[in-house]
Amino acid sequence: MRKLYAIGIGAGDPEHLTVQAIDRLNRVDVFFVLDKGEEKADLVRLRQEILDRFVTRPGYRVVLAQDPPRDRTPADYRAAVADWHAARAAVYEELLLSELRESSTGAFLVWGDPSLYDSTIALIEAVLARGKVSFEYEVIPGISSISALVARHRTTMNQIGRSVQLTTGRRLATGWPEGVDDVFVLLDAHTTFDRFTTDGLHIFWGAYVGTPDEILIAGPLTDALAAEIRQVRAEARDHHGWIMDTYLLRRPTP
Repeated sequence: MRKLYAIGIGAGDPEHLTVQAIDRLNRVDVFFVLDKGEEKADLVRLRQEILDRFVTRPGYRVVLAQDPPRDRTPADYRAAVADWHAARAAVYEELLLSELRESSTGAFLVWGDPSLYDSTIALIEAVLARGKVSFEYEVIPGISSISALVARHRTTMNQIGRSVQLTTGRRLATGWPEGVDDVFVLLDAHTTFDRFTTDGLHIFWGAYVGTPDEILIAGPLTDALAAEIRQVRAEARDHHGWIMDTYLLRRPTP
């Protein structure tokens, strides 16, 4: 039986890897990496740095495959994501059939934690459901982007006795969630925090958290601070060709 790991590798710092993750890395014969193009070549390079640093087992292989393109401005968001996931599942299936022999072990290295706003587990399940290739798999947790963010800002995820919500910029644009004082926002390409500069909130923002390019900004969410984050974010994205950022919005409680 083939064995597959979905290994959380943290938010960017190689030292985010857990002892469990390092142990599993050293059981792998083939590492699968989806290439997202030249603009995001840094993501492939960081994965290779992790392997070079922690894998002592000789003879492993790294197999790159082209990540299917995704429509970033769809008329139907859910349909576009479903189509993209189906295309990715087909790539995963072909990789397992062509590159992973019976009784061999493969792995996908997942940014942050595989359970948080990541499609790897769903795609693995989709491949199993197709029934063309059989394997068992294990999920190895990692340090998530939100864990890294609050650690770098030296704060907590929640206030005492208060609820926390994780959401996207798309959902936050519909309004502040009811009954929640702390909101983590991921996958926000449109700086949705702009809509809340008069609500007395505090923002903890970070980009490339855990990498040498890390940027951190925090403070009361005023128009001036929102404008600063927008400018810094735009400049960073232009410089790198891509950006990974997230933020926590906090409503102070008495």
